[in-house]
Amino acid sequence: MSDGGARGLPVCPQDDVTGADPVRAGTGRPLLLAVLLAGAGLTHFASPRPYDTIVPRALPGSARLWTYASGAAELAVAAAVASRRTRRPGALAAAGLFAAVFPANVQMAAEWRHRPAALRAIAYGRLPLQVPLIWWALKVRRGTPRPAPAPADRP
Repeated sequence: MSDGGARGLPVCPQDDVTGADPVRAGTGRPLLLAVLLAGAGLTHFASPRPYDTIVPRALPGSARLWTYASGAAELAVAAAVASRRTRRPGALAAAGLFAAVFPANVQMAAEWRHRPAALRAIAYGRLPLQVPLIWWALKVRRGTPRPAPAPADRP
């Protein structure tokens, strides 16, 4: 197994042949994605009110329930992306999550259209931001090797 380079970063056994650093080279920086998701998820619990205001009204139930559910989903996806064993499905779930929250961003842009220019810029800027986030999650998935098949049981 490689020593991870001068920075002492962990290296996957499958990267021994190339010496690639899995935290940086071609993987899309999965741990950074996990930190972003975890941070966003935590803010849903620490300060839920701003999220409550952008929950689309068409959704059944209370806005707070959806705020907490989306925060829990972001935390679960962050954990899946952070773990090497679940990174591929976790990254795919992250892409789906980024797509799923798009209606809330549309709701925010619609409701903030009469606010001051700086706030409108934030609301409108969130809309195209979903595209690079989805791309990033898919890049992490593509950059994560498939797990090796388990050895067959022998009688």
